[in-house]
Amino acid sequence: MVPTLKDILARCEALFEDLHFNAVKEWKAAVPGRKAIGYMPVYVPREIIHAAGMLPVGIFGGGDQMEVIQGDAYYQSYICRIPRSTLELGLTGRLDCLDGMLFPSTCDVIRNLSGMWQILFKDKYVRYIDVPQNYLDQVGGDFYIHEMQVLREDLAKIAGKPITDAALNASIAIYNENRRAVQDLYAYRTQKPWQAPTSEVYLLIRAGMVLPPEEHTQLVRDYIAAVDKEDRPKRDKARVVLTGSFCEQPPLSLIKSIEMAGCYVVDDDFGLVMRWLMDEVPANGNPLEELSKAFLHRSAQQASKYDEKKEDKGKYLLHQVKQGGAEGVIFAAASFCDPALLERPMLQEILAKHKIPYTAFKFSENTGQMAPIREQAGTFADSIKLWSDS
Repeated sequence: MVPTLKDILARCEALFEDLHFNAVKEWKAAVPGRKAIGYMPVYVPREIIHAAGMLPVGIFGGGDQMEVIQGDAYYQSYICRIPRSTLELGLTGRLDCLDGMLFPSTCDVIRNLSGMWQILFKDKYVRYIDVPQNYLDQVGGDFYIHEMQVLREDLAKIAGKPITDAALNASIAIYNENRRAVQDLYAYRTQKPWQAPTSEVYLLIRAGMVLPPEEHTQLVRDYIAAVDKEDRPKRDKARVVLTGSFCEQPPLSLIKSIEMAGCYVVDDDFGLVMRWLMDEVPANGNPLEELSKAFLHRSAQQASKYDEKKEDKGKYLLHQVKQGGAEGVIFAAASFCDPALLERPMLQEILAKHKIPYTAFKFSENTGQMAPIREQAGTFADSIKLWSDS
């Protein structure tokens, strides 16, 4: 039976709110011996986890639903909240269903969290996923292939069987299809943001963090088909790109506040792991080489990724603005997010040169500042409409 839009959204919201990861527990219980590997934002090669027969599980902190008590003992107050809330998830047993955790190269805080995880959870597999800062295939490419090969061998030991090239290529093909579905979702939202509000798109993206990619692909396709049948009113709102939230994710209420303030979000950087590789990865070659080339040459430009060519700074954001027909940019960075806050003034300068309006604010995943954020976003949307009419 084809699910209704109401059913799809109810399921996505339930997955989003479930901080005990029951969907992961159910997936593991369905076939005894299954393993699940968690990963934090922004990007890890999930294809390797999937090829091992394991479930990749995105861990995006505790959001605004969880009080952090134990986690605050491990980090200073001037550190972003996502490591503290992630520790809270682990220390309170909510992540016991995971057999390992991967910590990508995002910032020093996430790097340090990987070491802290090794100390606190000695029975779990833990690995810091380092990425190249040199973009030559024979230098950075070889380095990244080696990093992925180590992960491949480690997961093979946990799985009790080798991860073959055939299995990797099959997983690459599955994730290619998932990326196509997500890209179609984003393209639909760009074309008709009143039909597919970002508060719903965000829930769909977050659902993909705990579901097998095959299941998530179908869920996204079902949503596009269902929502296209709805008759939703088109409003005179400002089209904006929301950027800076690539690691710690904003509360759902923040996204809704921006939309209620008179903005259509036509592009964003939420759950970037799903769109980090910007086109298909060949699924008929040497899988690790192809994944390496995709990362080096065809991945999204973000604050957490080293810029090989400084003159390319801002090109990805300008592409988002042009592709989405955006009238302005909202910088929404987590408080104390060094990569986002360091990059922001550079991107603002580029937007100013291109006469693209922008505004900026900071948030925490448990923020209570929705009223001022809504007022700021509303004023920004009004100013865009005034400028465009003048």
